Amino acid sequence: MTTSRPGTDVRSAVPLSGYTTLRLGGPATRFIEARTAREVVDAVRAADDAGETLLVLGGGSNVLVSDEGFDGTVVHIATKGVAEDCTTPGRVQLTAEAGENWDDVVAKTVSAGLGGLECLSGIPGLVGATPVQNVGAYGVEISEVLLSVDLLDRASGEVRTLTADQLGLAYRTSVLKGTDRAVVLRVRFELADTGMSAPIRYSELANTLGVAPGERVPVDRVRQSVLDLRRGKGMVLDEDDHDTWSAGSFFTNPVLPHDELAEAVQRIAAYVGEDVRIPQYPADGGGKLSAAWLIERAGFVKGYPGPGNRVSLSHSHTLALTNRGDGTTADLLSLAREVRDGVHKVFGVRLEAEPVLVGVAL
Repeated sequence: MTTSRPGTDVRSAVPLSGYTTLRLGGPATRFIEARTAREVVDAVRAADDAGETLLVLGGGSNVLVSDEGFDGTVVHIATKGVAEDCTTPGRVQLTAEAGENWDDVVAKTVSAGLGGLECLSGIPGLVGATPVQNVGAYGVEISEVLLSVDLLDRASGEVRTLTADQLGLAYRTSVLKGTDRAVVLRVRFELADTGMSAPIRYSELANTLGVAPGERVPVDRVRQSVLDLRRGKGMVLDEDDHDTWSAGSFFTNPVLPHDELAEAVQRIAAYVGEDVRIPQYPADGGGKLSAAWLIERAGFVKGYPGPGNRVSLSHSHTLALTNRGDGTTADLLSLAREVRDGVHKVFGVRLEAEPVLVGVAL
């Protein structure tokens, strides 16, 4: 049995559905609410020393938990704190604790006229998750502004600082993703103190703003436009809108080597027609296809229903799998498998799930 520090919130049989944006997941045997980095470190170390099965949970925006729940200890990161430090003229170092709400932090930077995070507005979850999956949207990735992270190395029990270069950041991944060997405690970013955005790269956003790609725009304008675009796709959390009861994009855009990409494009063109433009984007060593485009062309339209209409594709965006209110994790996995297998059958392209799967497999 582990011990806890005075003041630490420890409970039993806590339903994890209340801590995920999908509102899915059974109970945790033991649930610890860690409100300081010290509490996070102590709780994780204690569980590891006792040989307990452990799940570290942040905002629950990128996780799918089994209906049976988690037979072990859940440490819920609820740490708070944001600090600014002007390191060089025109640049600001922003340090945020892992438990801070990500969009709240973005909003604070925009209000302060700091540029760099505005295109990442409206993304659910906590700060600690952003470097793990190299969060990105509308042409910007965390890797472009990340300086370093403080983390607990579970193997050694030590708190270490890793620079962005040491994290192996790539498209929607890092050396921290898919492993539980470290727990992020806080994150540091370098932002521009100019009131202007990073160059606008994403064509949809540029069109919305009425600017040419590459131009800079006041950060508050960019944030508002990004939020409007995300709301139109059901990607901004709303308690009353089941289209937002999701884990965001359930599938990543498939990245293929050049030779496999050419073959895939040929197969896709043979199905949709040679005159149809197939969305492609450059990627290291190859190219990236649009998962949403492939899903729709394979016949899975917005609102496509899963078992008993308890889950469905979002009515706003085919990349989001949603809980309509009374769905189960089993229901959502059934729909995810149908979509994944359907796209592979039609186009020969395999889609990979983006959320962390806890106690289940796709």
